[in-house]
Amino acid sequence: MSKAKTIDKTNRTWGGRFTEGADALVEAFTASVNFDRRLYNQDIDGSIAHATMLAHVGVLSTADRDAIIQGLEQIRAEIERGEFAWSEALEDVHMNIEARLTERIGDAGKRLHTGRSRNDQVATDIRLYLRGAIDAILAQLTRLQVALLELAEREADTIMPGFTHLQVAQPITFGHHLLAWFEMLRRDWERLRDCRGRVNIMPLGAAALAGASYPLDRHYTARLLEFSAPAENSLDAVSDRDFAIEFVAAAALLMTHLSRCSEELIIWSSAQFDFIELPDRFCTGSSIMPQKKNPDVPELVRGKVGRVNGHLMALLTLMKAQPLAYNKDNQEDKEPLFDTIDTVLACLRVFADMVPVLRPKREAMYRAVKQGFATATDLADYLVRKGLPFRDAHEVVGRAVRLGVDTRRDLAEMELSELQVFSPLIEADVFSVLTPEGSVAARNHFGGTAPEQVRAAIARARVWLAERE
Repeated sequence: MSKAKTIDKTNRTWGGRFTEGADALVEAFTASVNFDRRLYNQDIDGSIAHATMLAHVGVLSTADRDAIIQGLEQIRAEIERGEFAWSEALEDVHMNIEARLTERIGDAGKRLHTGRSRNDQVATDIRLYLRGAIDAILAQLTRLQVALLELAEREADTIMPGFTHLQVAQPITFGHHLLAWFEMLRRDWERLRDCRGRVNIMPLGAAALAGASYPLDRHYTARLLEFSAPAENSLDAVSDRDFAIEFVAAAALLMTHLSRCSEELIIWSSAQFDFIELPDRFCTGSSIMPQKKNPDVPELVRGKVGRVNGHLMALLTLMKAQPLAYNKDNQEDKEPLFDTIDTVLACLRVFADMVPVLRPKREAMYRAVKQGFATATDLADYLVRKGLPFRDAHEVVGRAVRLGVDTRRDLAEMELSELQVFSPLIEADVFSVLTPEGSVAARNHFGGTAPEQVRAAIARARVWLAERE
């Protein structure tokens, strides 16, 4: 290990108790400024609110408050112009900004930290940052949901096969399938919105762990920062990371849904299915096979769910054995949280751009639905309506399908006389239920795949989108 430094200005914020400076390797190992500098806006906002509250309760003079606020705004401008000199020796975003503030305004800058600790400061910064990130994610989710509704409306009458076990099951409409994606994202939106409420609690004023001996007005600070309330317990306020875990858990579910959608886009765009065409700008080619058009965007989205799932496990493991209150372990919360935010936002943006320009291949979908005996259940339902018990009807249709397999014909392609061999209840009107159009039209109930129901569901979804604003 390298030789330890002597005390110098690099650790002046906390070095009074120490007789030697930090080892260079330890200094680099414990520093977080390389990734937590993205919190600068939130750190400055929190400091401005804290200084305003200290002046409000008489702990800080009006002159010092004004100098602090002006200095912090100047530092914000420095950072945004790319002129701020970040120092690893100052450990984190908080100390970098505070040290620069003191350089600018002198002793007033040293008074800013009265009544707070980096423990409650960082917890406040992360909550402020995550609150904004959730709002950005919800906006992208909404953009994707709107795109899905518009595409579903255009494709409300488009017939395609529905699958179970990736085998043709029953005819559905493409619009109905897209609305299933919408419902997944509706739950994601609601989870994130609910999570935001628990994120929006203010730790500031909890100080290191026990609160402060100054007459802080934490409710006043919470109002300034637009938090719904200050945290009730100072120990919990500085050590809680449930809100981060909850967000990443919701993000993992959202990514799982995007991954499922991606898998279907990948399958549908293959030559074997040929249900959709992805625009060239969302695909790439092969360096050796000139005919290839690879669905790289949905493949990458499908792959990125793994990193978000990993971040969830990392945060759960991080917190599982921590005693109250704050521990240095919690420095490890930021990178998984930040990467989750970045990943989710990037995936939502590209999906919201891609969905409106998907080109369904309606003829290929219709050809596919006429394979695999998709209307077999409709024949069974027809027999039930004629008085046959469903289990007996199931047996009858199973034997008819066996004939279709042997002769390579769909049920609708058989002669009436052939079908009547299996049941005398079958009459000429049977062919109206054996068509894909007849099958989807028959599912005309709330939540069903009939075009009428698809359009009604789209209308309800648009009301929901409007009302939640």
